[in-house]
Amino acid sequence: MGHYIELSGFDLFLAVGLIVIASVISISLRLGLTRSLMVAASRCMLQLGAIGIVLKKIFQINSPILVIGWLAIMLVMAAREAVRRSKSKYRGINMDALSTMTFTSLVVGLLVTQVVIKVRPWYDPQYVIPIFGMIFGNSLNGICLCLDRFLEYLRSRRQEVELRLCFGATRQEAVIDGARQAVRTGMIPIINNMTVAGIVSLPGMMTGQIVAGASPVQAVAYQIVIMFMIAASNALGAMLLATLAARRLISNYGIELNGK
Repeated sequence: MGHYIELSGFDLFLAVGLIVIASVISISLRLGLTRSLMVAASRCMLQLGAIGIVLKKIFQINSPILVIGWLAIMLVMAAREAVRRSKSKYRGINMDALSTMTFTSLVVGLLVTQVVIKVRPWYDPQYVIPIFGMIFGNSLNGICLCLDRFLEYLRSRRQEVELRLCFGATRQEAVIDGARQAVRTGMIPIINNMTVAGIVSLPGMMTGQIVAGASPVQAVAYQIVIMFMIAASNALGAMLLATLAARRLISNYGIELNGK
């Protein structure tokens, strides 16, 4: 369709002016964000630059072992980031987050890459790494929101939950309201994104493909798949994490909310 415009190092240098604009606003309004903005911008450039070099090598070698290894690194980092962002902690949260993201990414990621898109070979890094990366990035947001909401529910409604347990309710019955609220909270961001997609905003996947010269119709098709994929991964991840957290924190004797 269209032609792809490559960016040079000088083009990126010019783009730094956009950060300068934000910094000037921070200084003018005395927001105190100038240093944080500069550090974040520097980290962004270094991290993305390093990732670009690594992915270029992986794409060239095109080895399933390298692809799986890189996905494993991304998975561990995503689970770690989800726990770090959470305001509340409990013993075993790292394993629960890792288990949740592993199961969610395998189910949703394999369904999308192998059944919907039909990637061949199955490990093609051009498709597999970006798609799983989007699952990891969006799942950790949903999981973090779900976890904070669920633990907040257990703290604020502790007596109610323990009373239900005393009257013979199972763990699932005792916390079903909290689990529903937690999963709903984890789903809100993607629901909001789907609601305004195409009208208020052009999502990243679609925009990237159009800029790269793909047909707008195909770009839209891919974006629909991606947004539905994110919705499924958020719902599945939030539900699974709430279930695992309940198993660790709730017993027949009550709720154990000892932070790490």
